[in-house]
Amino acid sequence: MSKNALLQYVDEQSEVKQYPDFQAGDTVTVKYKIKEGNKERIQNFQGVVLQRKGTGPTETFTVRKISGNVGVERIFPLTSPFIEEIDVNKKGVVRRARIFYLRGLRGKKARIKEKRF
Repeated sequence: MSKNALLQYVDEQSEVKQYPDFQAGDTVTVKYKIKEGNKERIQNFQGVVLQRKGTGPTETFTVRKISGNVGVERIFPLTSPFIEEIDVNKKGVVRRARIFYLRGLRGKKARIKEKRF
């Protein structure tokens, strides 16, 4: 079996859940399953999507939030079995696909304009 055929087989086996459409600038809540010992709980991680990267089963997205005056970023694989749900809280208006400039901004300057429907 060739390498490409093997990769294609693994891609077909990975289950892709359906999530709402979101992009950089949107504020999302990721409900993430955490295992601690033999217990399981769901933790919410709410923040701004900085980027979406990759395609298909290798796609990831980065979420940034401010926790106790410290910026916290987390990279989630879109096909992770630990993601219970992704809720889009706000649609943001940005002109970039990757908004890393947000890392250098604090307070009111770090706000993103909300899309009006």
